[in-house]
Amino acid sequence: MVGVFDNEFDLVKAFEKVKAKGVKVDEVYTPYPIHEILEGMGKKTHITHAAFFYGLFGALSVLGGMYYAAVVSWPLNFGGKPFNTFPSFLVVTIVATILIVTITTLFTFSARARIFPGKTAKIVHPGATNDKFVIVLKSAEPGFEAAEIEKILKENGATEIIK
Repeated sequence: MVGVFDNEFDLVKAFEKVKAKGVKVDEVYTPYPIHEILEGMGKKTHITHAAFFYGLFGALSVLGGMYYAAVVSWPLNFGGKPFNTFPSFLVVTIVATILIVTITTLFTFSARARIFPGKTAKIVHPGATNDKFVIVLKSAEPGFEAAEIEKILKENGATEIIK
């Protein structure tokens, strides 16, 4: 069952009442993030942890590579420069780490969300990509009473209900 709302306030009221009824909310589509919905869905992302480790390993790899190139593989002694010129590595390391984190996090997000070139999007309601707030409920759940849930959605401002 799909409920379509015109504003976020009605959606949040309906979301809370449906959750209190014990109905599983499959997904909510909104034009912008709504914190009450994100907290109510109970889904936590771990992409920040992945990005941290990508940055850590990326920075260590870049530093290690530059140290190897400048000190071990091809040491040059000119102008009294010490072999390990660590401060000169910092700017390049920071920039390369940002690049590595950005690219690897993008690939991680794309793989996790199963987004790839040529994939056709499943659009639940045409307004969900524009200005409507859409809630998708699992109607196959035990104890799902369609008439009662439809009544809750309508009472809380649903402009359209798709069964």
